[in-house]
Amino acid sequence: MKRSPEVGVGAVILRGREVLLVKRGHAPGKGLWSVPGGHLELNERLRECAQREAREETGLVVKAERLAGISEVIVPEEDGNEGFHFVLVDFFCRVISGELRPSGDADEVRWWPLERLSELPLTEGLAEKLHEWMDGAGAIVL
Repeated sequence: MKRSPEVGVGAVILRGREVLLVKRGHAPGKGLWSVPGGHLELNERLRECAQREAREETGLVVKAERLAGISEVIVPEEDGNEGFHFVLVDFFCRVISGELRPSGDADEVRWWPLERLSELPLTEGLAEKLHEWMDGAGAIVL
């Protein structure tokens, strides 16, 4: 059966020089830290997905405001491992309401200083992407 790339959508939520991170509870990326996000559902708009995933994983209601960036992660099939290909669309989001708490497939959730990202086991390329988006796009800082 031929497989196709999957679309993932993320919420980049900033507070000053901190970013909201979730510790993934499921594969891919189980045990790694990333921005809240997940699979785009059929008939769901990209911004709606970012908002839904943020609410499901962090308890926060957010508004997806503008595109942070588009990237992809490809892990080829190897030694019986299935591999995967994700196209990732991330949005800068603003917190509207809610109480921060991990849920859904997030084991933990926390605000983390951008300058200390190297201290956490992150999903592939996340630190580089965040710094690029912050430096090049004039990020929304809440």
